[in-house]
Amino acid sequence: MSAREDTLARIRKNRPAGDHPLPEVPLFPPLVGDDLMAEFGERLKRMGGRIATPVAGADPFAAVRERLDGATVIASAVPEIAGNRDLAEVARPQDLADVDVAIVRAVFGVAETGSVLFTQNELRVNAVAYLAQHLVVLLDPADILVNIQAAYRRPDFARAAYAVLHTGPSATADIEGVLIHGAQGVRSLTVILLPRA
Repeated sequence: MSAREDTLARIRKNRPAGDHPLPEVPLFPPLVGDDLMAEFGERLKRMGGRIATPVAGADPFAAVRERLDGATVIASAVPEIAGNRDLAEVARPQDLADVDVAIVRAVFGVAETGSVLFTQNELRVNAVAYLAQHLVVLLDPADILVNIQAAYRRPDFARAAYAVLHTGPSATADIEGVLIHGAQGVRSLTVILLPRA
């Protein structure tokens, strides 16, 4: 038995008996206006992310085409664009350390924070959202929620074994306020507003 299996077995054995439902999440008044796409985009930009709205009939990936064309390794978890690193073949997360661009679809976005949600189903390999140099996120505009409380009420959030909210690229700042993007994760995050097929 591995250390992980041993730890999980001990947790299960010592779990308190009974049903322990989560507390009810209150509905707070929205802190954003009615135009959820605009509100989402504004907050994403504040966090260092970029947003792109494709023109009908044009290349939906025009905003990131230069980055895609210059990439050596592309990991795609979406049918809209092919990559050259098959996520189904990844044996260990560290095998994604050389990924230049990862392309994934978000479950939904949150207007109040500019965040996008991924689960294990969208990422396929959770580490791809952290090890890639650049993250391209497809988001259906109809899937933008007003706030985090609305996100918590979504069944796809509650059912996920793994769920993570991303708000912009990785960033860190020192005490003097010097902000550096890509310090511990992706250097850029671009959201493309693209309806689901």
